[in-house]
Amino acid sequence: MKRSDQLLAWEKNDYREMCDHFSWKIPSHCNVADLVCDKHLGIEQRIALYYENQAGKRASYTFGQIKEFSNQFANALKSMGVVKGGRVAIVLPQRPEAAIAHLACYKLGAVALPLSVLFGPDALEYRLSDSGASVVITEDQHLEIIDGLRADLPSLESVISCDHSGGDSDFWSLLKKGGSEFETVKTHADDPFVLIYTSGTTGPPKGALVPHRAMFGNLTGFELSHNGLPMDGDLFWTPADWAWTGGLIDALLPAWYYGVPVLGYEGRKFDPERACRLMADYRVRNAFIPPTALKMLRQVEGIKDRYGVDLRSVMSAGEAVGVELYHWGREALEIEINEMWGQSEFNYIVGNASSLMPVKPGSMGRPYPGHRVEPVDSEGHPMATGEVGELAAWRDDPVMFLGYWKREDATREKFIGNWFGTGDMGYRDEEGYLWFVGREDDVISSAGYRIGPGEIEDSLLKHRAVSQAAVIGVEDDLRGEVVKAFIVPAKGHLPSEALKVEIQKSIRERLAAYEYPREVEFIDALPLTTTGKVRRIELRERERSRGSS
Repeated sequence: MKRSDQLLAWEKNDYREMCDHFSWKIPSHCNVADLVCDKHLGIEQRIALYYENQAGKRASYTFGQIKEFSNQFANALKSMGVVKGGRVAIVLPQRPEAAIAHLACYKLGAVALPLSVLFGPDALEYRLSDSGASVVITEDQHLEIIDGLRADLPSLESVISCDHSGGDSDFWSLLKKGGSEFETVKTHADDPFVLIYTSGTTGPPKGALVPHRAMFGNLTGFELSHNGLPMDGDLFWTPADWAWTGGLIDALLPAWYYGVPVLGYEGRKFDPERACRLMADYRVRNAFIPPTALKMLRQVEGIKDRYGVDLRSVMSAGEAVGVELYHWGREALEIEINEMWGQSEFNYIVGNASSLMPVKPGSMGRPYPGHRVEPVDSEGHPMATGEVGELAAWRDDPVMFLGYWKREDATREKFIGNWFGTGDMGYRDEEGYLWFVGREDDVISSAGYRIGPGEIEDSLLKHRAVSQAAVIGVEDDLRGEVVKAFIVPAKGHLPSEALKVEIQKSIRERLAAYEYPREVEFIDALPLTTTGKVRRIELRERERSRGSS
């Protein structure tokens, strides 16, 4: 049965028909705060947010409370001089103040600048300076860092602390001074609501400016990847930080669009056993869990029987999920993990929907309704079936970003005619499923073969002694490059030459002879981004520095 908030015709229950009968209906003016909170008339008493911190402190907030608090804080920010288009930095983990601050910014027509609590001084200074943020909302443990940067941040006027003991102002004291009524600024669909900095393989991070209309653009994929959300009893959680596209725009905001409660956990580090207890205690039914976290959950025994985790849907994105994790999900979670693919600039555009169409393990899935994605050549011509090209999205799409902040040249460079080039390489099979090969910079060229790291990493995970793995190409006089694997051993397995040979042999037997890792290095941990993606660029730089020393 189609619900009023759903964009797709679920009664058809057919992917092809959904795509054929779908068209975007984007209003000329809209505001994300209204779409995800204020519109929920009649369900003001429904819980919007469950909150728990590491110490076990718990709280809950209704949609009515979130609306009132965000109105009050919008009034407070307005009194501080924040105007439409102004940038407000939010350096907070998954805690209520972060969600309230976001909605308050949107209501003002301001641009929220979410920043990870894992950032050090250099990362914070660059983003605060580049964005020209006038206000920072944070917690006590970051006040000293931000205070040390203020002399070099002429645009920064106010620092608000959420912990009652520092900064220029206290979050809750400011909020309580604000009136509970606020008239949301009339924002155009093309006005920005968030600025998210993305790290590329070269150059400094670039700020992706995302418009209010992009909220709609995420929703067809959100519905499909969560198998018809919303359903009775749905409750959403993600370990992904709300400072990132995955945690904010792929989880918190779309769940609230559908009136689905969200669990926020203020954890500083992913703990798989704590994650299992949280999902069981709060009866989480829907989750976005990145592949790195899934690999850690894979080490936990008895997720359903011992902990009582009972998920209805899991979407995963950020890295390739791969065949091995997919099969683990079917066995351990008793569901099919729906892999999704997108970027901050062009988000939630391809993925799987296990309740609607067969999942091909290892595939990225198909373009979600309303989105057009193809592998293309350097001139923007779609590749033939089975041929590898750069995965590109058609620019006439509501989910497309506005451009990179103050980087017009960088924005133009992303387009190949009417296609937005993602830098990811892949191919389309005969049924229209897309397959990820690797980042353009990650593809390994060895003896004339183009090798993607994903398939090898997935195969490595099948070995009982491998907990995590990353693959890069390293220079070789004969072959140009050879495959090198960095392996984090599983519990109970110690690095040895014998284990190395055993792992190499297993890959050679499973994959092509030219794909097996001729070099293997055991390490304690893989270098990861703050969103949990493997930093292969760091591994490559490490190898280059060794070669030059």
